[in-house]
Amino acid sequence: MAATYLDSADLHSDFDRALRRSLDAAGAHLVGGKEDAAVVLRIRKDTSGRRVLAVSARNTPQEYEVYYAIEYSVEVDGKEVIPAQTLELVNEFSYDEAALLAKEREESGLRAALARDLAGLVLRRLASL
Repeated sequence: MAATYLDSADLHSDFDRALRRSLDAAGAHLVGGKEDAAVVLRIRKDTSGRRVLAVSARNTPQEYEVYYAIEYSVEVDGKEVIPAQTLELVNEFSYDEAALLAKEREESGLRAALARDLAGLVLRRLASL
């Protein structure tokens, strides 16, 4: 992982930032172009969102599920060593209209935590190479 290129469409997503920090902490040297890299880590999909899990009798959401999904592949010297793999993590949280700002902050924190966990999973799979 001495010279690694991270090919990601969204450079400002929670996952991209967490993965870059994790790679840097692990000692990987991120390069600016594919031609300079021995390893190309391609992030094919980086999505997150929420789904309603439960509603009240008044048909208002009471519980949500926050999800974060990625799809990635790894090439070493132009040869694909890890074919496209999808990882998805989910977490649930209760919802209260009276605490809207706090719940938005909680959701944002959960999404960032899921992104960090996914970055850790990808890093462990890279370490197994």
